[in-house]
Amino acid sequence: MNATIYTSDPSRPFAGAMAIRNGRILRVGNYSSVKDLVGYGTRELNLNGKVVMPGFIDSHVHLIAGGLQMGRVELRGVKSQDSFAEKVKEAVKDKVHGEWVLGGGWNNDLWGGDLPCTSWIDDITSNNPVWLSRMDGHMGLANSLALKIAGITNDTHDPVGGTIVKTNDGEPTGLMVDSAMKFIQAVIPEVSIRERREAMVRASKYALMRGVTTIIDFGRYFPGASVDHVWKDLSDVYKWADSAGKMLIRVCLFFPIQTWSQIVDLFQEKGRALSQWIYLGGVKAFADGSLGSNSALFYEPYEDDPDNYGLQVTDIDWLLNATLESDKSGVQVAIHAIGDKANDMVLDMFDSVVSFNGMRDRRFRIEHAQHLAQGTTTRFGQQKVIASVQVVDIYPLEGIKTAMSRVPPGWDIAWIPSERIALDDALKAHTISAAYACFLDHDLGSLSAGKYADFVVLPANSWDEFSNDLPSSVLATYVNGVQAYP
Repeated sequence: MNATIYTSDPSRPFAGAMAIRNGRILRVGNYSSVKDLVGYGTRELNLNGKVVMPGFIDSHVHLIAGGLQMGRVELRGVKSQDSFAEKVKEAVKDKVHGEWVLGGGWNNDLWGGDLPCTSWIDDITSNNPVWLSRMDGHMGLANSLALKIAGITNDTHDPVGGTIVKTNDGEPTGLMVDSAMKFIQAVIPEVSIRERREAMVRASKYALMRGVTTIIDFGRYFPGASVDHVWKDLSDVYKWADSAGKMLIRVCLFFPIQTWSQIVDLFQEKGRALSQWIYLGGVKAFADGSLGSNSALFYEPYEDDPDNYGLQVTDIDWLLNATLESDKSGVQVAIHAIGDKANDMVLDMFDSVVSFNGMRDRRFRIEHAQHLAQGTTTRFGQQKVIASVQVVDIYPLEGIKTAMSRVPPGWDIAWIPSERIALDDALKAHTISAAYACFLDHDLGSLSAGKYADFVVLPANSWDEFSNDLPSSVLATYVNGVQAYP
């Protein structure tokens, strides 16, 4: 193969060639150790020393929601109120009266922190209801027409685990936080099966372009949303694509913890792998909201909101019982926690579950694990809990770069430089460690004999060139040993 192969396998970190048959790796080594496998019909690929590594695994994705967003109002990167309004105005042009305008991706930090409100968009959307979610999915902006359709008035009370943001006069601003979003989501027409299927294919192609061959999909489930969406997407979208030969990347699916017993039934009937494309991961729950929506749960209040400590979005006793039951049945549990208090709460709860259910290899996960109190980091190691940390976009090469430099996009200086990690650790986080974190390390995550031949080719001619100047793009992505991009 004449390549510089980084394997993510500590027993053989580098190789020069590999042999592939029927989508799996037969042998990895130098060329002379694989050339006896060359036979009639063998295709040889000479990569002229280019760097090759395992296909990247993105550990936290909402694939169908992301694919739907790709066809909607894109507010990611918007830096001012004017351009926010301009994007919405552009979208309304193509809509008939009464048709919903949907979109999202906005981040108020990019224009100085002010949160948007109905007055930003009401004038240009008087005939169309609007719902625009924040980039973290824990808050959204509705226009006045959408509020009216949802029956939201000054008298509407906050639901458990959510907030209807109001002015000092009690007037709804249009912002809905966490489980309050369900009021609006309940009146938005259901997305058609065709749209969801197209969204999945669109997002999968995008993932391949970024070198991602496997994703862990947490589905279209947020606090207050229907628990049925993820199950419908399994049957309407993933199973359909699998039987129609339209799956492009491997997916490992997590389901709302409320439905843990359905997963157990499926495990018993089918096992963890429904096919070579679809794996059953486990269950997901939420401990708190998000930082950008001021709903992550902290020990101390928000600086700009001194009475607000964030939201605990799920009752802890209920969560403990659901986790105990799921864990007892052998189902992996992943819990979203962002604030320091939420993380400690979940780690305490995981500890209780272990003392009730006994020791075993369970690989509990905390999704995001974003803000930790002093000393909490060591607890992850002691308790063998996986810190599943993200960057927002599907972009592993950028994530690897940021993890090593600690310089966020658009910054000139490193943020907490002492937390920089080495190249090898950053690469393993996106390959073998990500596979381990969802029990897929026997099939994926390293270029080792017996595993699926999922790999990327990078635009670097030597390891030195690669490690000194990380590329931002991949040259090609292979799945099952077959080129899938470009």
